[in-house]
Amino acid sequence: MKIGRLATQFQHSMMTLVLMSVCPGGALAQNGHSHETTTQPQQLTSAQGALLKIVRDNTDRFKAVSVAEAEGYSLLFGCVSGPDAGAMGLHYVNLSLVAAGVVDATRPQIVIYEPMSDGHLQLIGADFLVIASDWDKAHPGQGAPQLF
Repeated sequence: MKIGRLATQFQHSMMTLVLMSVCPGGALAQNGHSHETTTQPQQLTSAQGALLKIVRDNTDRFKAVSVAEAEGYSLLFGCVSGPDAGAMGLHYVNLSLVAAGVVDATRPQIVIYEPMSDGHLQLIGADFLVIASDWDKAHPGQGAPQLF
């Protein structure tokens, strides 16, 4: 049942993603949001630290949005913000990587940017995305994908 619920949640997320790409918001991530942090950084396990290094090493070239675009990433939806949850950046998605249905720490399907006040976009994150039904067909009985 857990997999079915996850698949349903993912399908709803994908519908939201599609709707947002049709009606992108124009909000900037920094508008109306404080960037000061009040919590201490989370201690990472050695596996998490290794994964983070792999992702950082393999996304460093995407600091320039033009490099991401040249490699097949495109802005799929604009920044989403809310008064209770802060803001999410601009999501550049490589649909070919999404369609491949592979979770690979060296090849994120999504790179995320924050619009800065001087007009440039700053790389702030990466996400991994596979279509649940495709994953389940290719990996029967294995459950949800995991990076570590």
